[in-house]
Amino acid sequence: MSDIQTDKKRLFDILLKDAFAKGKFILSSGKESNYYLDARKVTLTPEGAYLSAKIILGMAKDKNVDAIGGPTLGADPMVGAVASLSFEQGNPVNSFIIRKAPKAHGKQQQIEGPLLKKGAKVILIDDVATTGKAFVQSIEVMKKEGFELDGCICLVDRKEGATEAVEALGCTLSAVFDIAEFLNA
Repeated sequence: MSDIQTDKKRLFDILLKDAFAKGKFILSSGKESNYYLDARKVTLTPEGAYLSAKIILGMAKDKNVDAIGGPTLGADPMVGAVASLSFEQGNPVNSFIIRKAPKAHGKQQQIEGPLLKKGAKVILIDDVATTGKAFVQSIEVMKKEGFELDGCICLVDRKEGATEAVEALGCTLSAVFDIAEFLNA
């Protein structure tokens, strides 16, 4: 088994044990679901953050991007881990966080992080994608600010329209895991 396969298996096992639950849940979309995956219970742990970052950097390694970031709150722990691990690996990648709305004070920024030049090539990341709403909003913000998107990566795709929503904006969505892997485990 390769390193990436070993890392993915370990991350899957941790997500299944610590973040996946069956029951009745209301999602942010307002829809009811008979399962829930709270990935932050894993991405906010040292091992979960490390594995997520390592896998994301592996998926992005051939893309030559200027920065990796995503929407708050799902992307927050992974973004910091990606920046740290990329530095440790000798190929530093800047990171950023996208607020739900611009700050009402200061520079009134919606994108937080190192100053990126217009046209910078970026990848968006998030923990779980359902309808793709967070990715769609993030893509719109990044495009409006003049950045070039080189795809989106999520840990888990719930397969409820995120791929199609992202593709409708000219982007691709890659997932580390498909929700069926958790439902069938």
